[in-house]
Amino acid sequence: MVVEAGKQVSIEYTLSIEPEGVVDSNVDADPLTYVQGAQQIVPALEKALEGLNVGDTTEVSISPQDGYGERSEEALQEVSMSQVPEEARKVGVVLQGRDQSGGVVNARVAEIKDTTVVLDLNHPLAGKTLQFNVKILDIQEQSA
Repeated sequence: MVVEAGKQVSIEYTLSIEPEGVVDSNVDADPLTYVQGAQQIVPALEKALEGLNVGDTTEVSISPQDGYGERSEEALQEVSMSQVPEEARKVGVVLQGRDQSGGVVNARVAEIKDTTVVLDLNHPLAGKTLQFNVKILDIQEQSA
C-alpha cells in the first residue's frame, strides 16, 4: 500500500529550521496520523509523501511560500496596554483570542512600549524554510 489520497498515514518526523535547529519531533513518541489529501498537514509535505511506502524515509525542504508564508509587517498589531493582562506583558508571551468568525488566533507579544503592546499575529514558522525528515510508519484504508 502506498501513500495516496484517502489513505490514513502514520509518520515519524523531525522538523528543523535554521538557525534554531530541531523545533519539533515525534521520534520516540506517538506517530502523527493524518488522511492524505485532507489538508491536515502542510500541503507541500503532503505532496512530497505521495507515493511512498511503509518504511520509506525522505528529507523534504519546504520554502516559506509553500509552508507558513512569509512574515508580514501587517500582522503586527499595536493595542492599548489595558487590553493585555498584566501578567502577559512580557516579550515572547503567547496570547490566545478569537477573530471575527470565532476562530482561535494566537498572538505573541513582540514589544512593550510606554502605553501600548505590539502583538505579532504571524505564524511562529512564517518566513522559515522547513526541513522535514520523515519516515512512513503505517498506511491504512481510512476508517469510517
